[in-house]
Amino acid sequence: MTFNEFALANEPAIRLAAFFGIFTLMAAWEVAAPRRARLHSRTVRWTANLGLVVVNTVLVRLVFPFAAVAFATLAAQRGWGLLNNIDLPGWLALLLAVVAMDFAIWLQHVMVHAVPVLWRLHQVHHADPDYDVTTGARFHPLEIILSMLIKFSVIAVLGAPAAAVLVFEVLLNATAMFNHANVKLPGDVDAALRLLLVTPDMHRVHHSTDNAEANSNFGFNLSLWDRLFGTYHYAARLPQESMHIGVAGLTGDARCVSLSGMLVIPFVSPGEGYAIGHGPEASHEAR
Repeated sequence: MTFNEFALANEPAIRLAAFFGIFTLMAAWEVAAPRRARLHSRTVRWTANLGLVVVNTVLVRLVFPFAAVAFATLAAQRGWGLLNNIDLPGWLALLLAVVAMDFAIWLQHVMVHAVPVLWRLHQVHHADPDYDVTTGARFHPLEIILSMLIKFSVIAVLGAPAAAVLVFEVLLNATAMFNHANVKLPGDVDAALRLLLVTPDMHRVHHSTDNAEANSNFGFNLSLWDRLFGTYHYAARLPQESMHIGVAGLTGDARCVSLSGMLVIPFVSPGEGYAIGHGPEASHEAR
């Protein structure tokens, strides 16, 4: 059995095991070494945030007839995409595909901040008044559908191998939970890690209520895209422990910590002051 065949046959089990394994690890780390004091009940927030995960999981299975890994296999069978039409060693095709898909996710993230109607959806993710492992999986269902459509398009154009898609999705889920975790890393460890990966302190800046800070550090996995395209901020103006998290126009709104509230936020809130090029701009020097 090839790696691609193994990925296709075991994709649900691999993803589920990785999700629960990383989630458990990060949740335990948050208890042992939290970076910030909690502002809201974990029970209330986790019920809402994980409830949204369940809604999104069911919706994706209903809307899309097959998963991204299966779609990559179909693309290979039909010869779609760049990597399905050039002769490369399997390991190199996998590596190039994972890096290219990470760049596509970075571009998508910039887009949902830049386009006001898409920001309405994405602000559900940012409107979490606390910042922990569950924040990394908190997205509006319509944004999840959009993300899946973009992912399928990238796979078709790129010709990503099924194994690469599985590796990428597992890495993306793992790093999203890691960099959204409420954990404290030693300063030298954080500095070393963020040369390659997005760390919690780096991505937390992106969740600031300050517009300039929120429109920086878009990466989920690799940190190099923000460095290359000038959207990297080393730190927020305020210390990590006291910086303001959330969306300015939704601060204190009870809908931000309820499942039903999160589902309606895009339709009742304009997402003031956040989308790139919209609202008040605050600036400070990136380091």
